[in-house]
Amino acid sequence: MATATYDTWVTDRSVSGVREFWVEALGSAQAAADQNRHLEALDLLRELRSPGGPTDLVFRAALIESWSNMVLGRLGEALSLAQRANDMVAHSDFTDLDRADVLFRLGCCRLKRTEFSLAASLFTVALELCDRSDLACDRLRASILHWRSRCFQHQRDWNAARHDVNCSIELAVAIGDNSTLAHAQFQASAVAERTGDLRLARYHAEEAETLFRDLDDRLMLGRTTNNLGGILFLQGDTTGALRYLDDAMQIALAAGNEADAAQAISSEAQIHLRSGQPDLAESKARNALEILGDREDFLDEIGNAELVLARALLAQTRYEEAEAALSGADRHFQQLGSVSQRAAVCMARGEVMLAQGACLQAAESYRSAAEALQDFHF
Repeated sequence: MATATYDTWVTDRSVSGVREFWVEALGSAQAAADQNRHLEALDLLRELRSPGGPTDLVFRAALIESWSNMVLGRLGEALSLAQRANDMVAHSDFTDLDRADVLFRLGCCRLKRTEFSLAASLFTVALELCDRSDLACDRLRASILHWRSRCFQHQRDWNAARHDVNCSIELAVAIGDNSTLAHAQFQASAVAERTGDLRLARYHAEEAETLFRDLDDRLMLGRTTNNLGGILFLQGDTTGALRYLDDAMQIALAAGNEADAAQAISSEAQIHLRSGQPDLAESKARNALEILGDREDFLDEIGNAELVLARALLAQTRYEEAEAALSGADRHFQQLGSVSQRAAVCMARGEVMLAQGACLQAAESYRSAAEALQDFHF
């Protein structure tokens, strides 16, 4: 990028020179964001904070800045920037494709804030705008579809989630976009794993791993490796699973991504718990929770780590501590709106009560879990 500041361009150059500066700065910021160097992208965008830039490029800067803040977990700032961009596209100078892009970014922010129904609605309207636009937008359409699949996964609508992610894969293959294809394969693996098809889950995860490695996307490579570790464990390969999880942690740490490293540590805790090593599971779970802190965009992982911690404490007959950990997990799953995970808390709470001889209270907790999961009520 040019070394001159924006103010220098405004003072000494023509209008075309100002635009040239913006285009160059945005190109560098977008390239950094595409490679998950989001702090670098934000640093590059700081030079464009002065007023008076070209409207279309101010809009593009807001989208890049919003996305980088979202990935870094700064959800309030990300949402504010996306809403600012949304206000801009109300003007006639922008296209339906621009409006679809903004709604997509808003939907991503809402999903990260666990507002799944609102996010799904935003993604649906964005797809409608893509359909209405006369401009080529298959890459955006594919991205919207695999993000909307995530909403449906949280809502346990597996058919809709599978349909969206399969459509995303088809579009990405058709346009030869390996980055979008890798993300779609990652989500396809999650759908297959949650619906019990471990063979298919592993296939999609390995496809995603190869693509992310070729793209040198360290962030998503680490996350995919973490998921592969969980799949291998469910297939009975504990040694291979731990090897994958250690790789995932090292990749995340090398990229400076402590939250993803915590996810790998939490996954290790789950394996140690199920392998009959509750003391090691406790240590790993506490380590993961310490790293994650109160990250709003990692509520799922925080709740899971607290649930593993509670079960590890139960196995060591430390009942009061186990109950405290379960209360934390329930609080986070309630924020997430996850019925199935809150049911898992009820099951664990029943086990704590049963271990203490409170059979009636345990039965009530088990009944609450069963009622939460039933799909009919009359």
